[in-house]
Amino acid sequence: MNKINLAQYHPIIDIQNHIIFANNGHVVLGYKGDLPEVYSLAEKDFDDLHTNWFQAIKSLPAGCVIHKQDVYLNQKYNSEQLPNNTFLERATHDHFKDRSTITHDCYLFFTLPKSKGTNSSKFINPFKKPSIAKAMESTDQVLAFIKAVSDTISFLNMSKHFVFTPLSESEILEYTRTYFNGFNTEVDTDILLDKSGAQIGEHHFDVLAINSELCFDEHVQSCKKNSNFTSDDFVFHQGFIDGLGLTLNDNHIINQIIYLDDKQKWRKLLDKKVDELQKSSNFGSQNKVILEKIQHILSQINQDDSSLVVRGQLNVMFWSKDESRLDTIASKIKTEFKDIGMIPYAPKGHERSQYILNNYCCFTSNFSDDDLYVTDLKHALCLLINTSNYKSDATGILFNDRLNNTPVFKDVWDDDKKRIKARNFAIFAPTGEGKSFLANNILRQYFESGVRLVIIDLGGSYSKFAKLYPKDHTILKYKYGHNLGINPFYLAQSEELTTDRLEDLSVFLLELFAAGIEVSKAQTVALKKILAHYYKDVMDGHSLQGLYSFIEQNQSTLLADLKIHKDYFNITNFLHIMSEYVGEGMYSFLFEVNEDQSYKIEDKRLIVFELDEVKDNKEILSVMLKLIKTAIQRTIWQNRSEKGIILFDEFAKQLKFDNVLESVEFYYQAIRKQNGAIGIILQSINQLPNSSTSASILENTQVIYSLNNEKGYDELKERLHLSSHDLNQLKSIKNNLTGIRKYTEIFIKIGKESNIFRLEVPKAVYAAYLTDGKENEDIMALYESCGSMEKAITTFISKS
Repeated sequence: MNKINLAQYHPIIDIQNHIIFANNGHVVLGYKGDLPEVYSLAEKDFDDLHTNWFQAIKSLPAGCVIHKQDVYLNQKYNSEQLPNNTFLERATHDHFKDRSTITHDCYLFFTLPKSKGTNSSKFINPFKKPSIAKAMESTDQVLAFIKAVSDTISFLNMSKHFVFTPLSESEILEYTRTYFNGFNTEVDTDILLDKSGAQIGEHHFDVLAINSELCFDEHVQSCKKNSNFTSDDFVFHQGFIDGLGLTLNDNHIINQIIYLDDKQKWRKLLDKKVDELQKSSNFGSQNKVILEKIQHILSQINQDDSSLVVRGQLNVMFWSKDESRLDTIASKIKTEFKDIGMIPYAPKGHERSQYILNNYCCFTSNFSDDDLYVTDLKHALCLLINTSNYKSDATGILFNDRLNNTPVFKDVWDDDKKRIKARNFAIFAPTGEGKSFLANNILRQYFESGVRLVIIDLGGSYSKFAKLYPKDHTILKYKYGHNLGINPFYLAQSEELTTDRLEDLSVFLLELFAAGIEVSKAQTVALKKILAHYYKDVMDGHSLQGLYSFIEQNQSTLLADLKIHKDYFNITNFLHIMSEYVGEGMYSFLFEVNEDQSYKIEDKRLIVFELDEVKDNKEILSVMLKLIKTAIQRTIWQNRSEKGIILFDEFAKQLKFDNVLESVEFYYQAIRKQNGAIGIILQSINQLPNSSTSASILENTQVIYSLNNEKGYDELKERLHLSSHDLNQLKSIKNNLTGIRKYTEIFIKIGKESNIFRLEVPKAVYAAYLTDGKENEDIMALYESCGSMEKAITTFISKS
């Protein structure tokens, strides 16, 4: 049995930044890769990445060894990174604690071997120490190699998908320690290698490899069909060997090793090999197969100047505490290889030991010619893993990935505006697919992170969620014949009439009496003059009735006193139209307030306007939205550094009326001046009229959520200018509402980035988001009896 102690035989002599000087005289440059999210790439993206790799690598010097290593570890999710302060946060934290998940780290190494020759020896002791002076020798060749690798990395990083960053000295040392410690986390241990097995600490290791041309099928390609998500009417793609990556769910490492050799040398060697095989091809079918493959390679070299012959190897190293489980893991890996037309080689005994040692970055040049296939570089690059885990942002809204429902934060606010310039969002889903549930999830997390919310609701979907925060919320529910207590004209004694306030009031009035009419600058100026005169002349008790009476009483002299031409303000027209909102007018009750009640919402961070009783009345709904707007402007938007969101739920019902759409468009224009966002919820994008106003709203909506829609997504694709892969992602949505882990799948597009996410929530969160049905009624009944929504939900869960 061979025992290796890393402390006694360390493979590294020196590290300078990301440059490793190995004990065998090799120079290795190490990088860590940040790859695109799994499922986020289209067929063209995979082809583009393949081209990028080829262009980046083809100019590296002959003799260079490229080693891409993807490390997958089965670990328990650490929920300590989740917020854990509120009732629902604690429930979420506990729900996902210790969930099994797969982590992925991508490394890329470039080796300049001390000797460029081929390896004839099958077994090499990688820990044999050469003289330090020889290993540390710095030459022009080394400097040229470092420059060439730097150019390669720069080219790769020009891709919109990749980011490769140099490893630090501490990262290299930790990587080395972890590798030779067999990924045991609680102890430092020894490597035990013998004919019967390979063991490091508690972990038993094995390897499967693609190390010969005979392992390959006829064709390889940059990507293949993903059978899990592909349907009759669309094809969902994945990387050619992605089945060996994240979905394997066991501890393993994928090693792709490429030896760059001199093209002319290989032409001569292959010509010689063809002559030999032609003489012996009658002695065995295997010789005929090898002859055909080599002739094919030669033909490619002679016909394509860009063709580069390389030697290479693809191997999967895997391990488990339970030695008997190695056969199960091997069976899964063999199945994946079979799916892509490959038959792996299973090294045993000393061979296996050599594979395990040589998969370390400083030793990859130790593989012998018998361990390597010969092929074209373009062919070899099809065997790269180009995707990784879902990327969790530092902050954001919590969703789940599509692999293990592991929590993922998505920063849909984007303070630095790296992905989006406008934070406005839209949710699209037919009735019954959970759009209010999703909205509750987004808004609740925004609220708990300090964002102020204003919800304009026509369906009563947010009162239960709001009641979890009794001191921070207010619900203003409209009842016919009553007002909301909002007086846009109210001015407290300590307040001054600012120019901004005059602007807001003039806009409010013009929306009331000049709706749908183009207003000139002269008319706007005239109205502001009249408003300023009113506030100067009338010291208190300001209201729409007061303004109306003031203009009516002074109509004979008002324009002359203010030097306003009669063409700029038609008093008769103003009094006639506004009579509906004062005195005995039909809608006068909307403005019947002696004192403004807006101050009630000033210190509330969660404000819900429930307007379901007025959803079918064009005039009242329009006025209500205008009143709410003035209250928001005077209270919530006073502090522009404070984040705020305004949500329009049941938006389609509000859009039935043109003047409502125009009123909503104002919010989109005004929100640009604020640190805020607008959200809308629609059953279908077709409910948004095909107009310039709607186009403006969609243009300023850069965060898109879509749930399952059995009627299809063609209109969504057309009006939001989605890509073909966006459409494939939408079509691949599948919900699972049975079993232990119930979840809904959601298409989320943030700027140009898109993917499918899941929403899985614990029972307490599910109860908080329910908006109808018997369960909701039961919770509300419990709330009425105990007066605490948290207690009501806890009691409901314990009973059910």
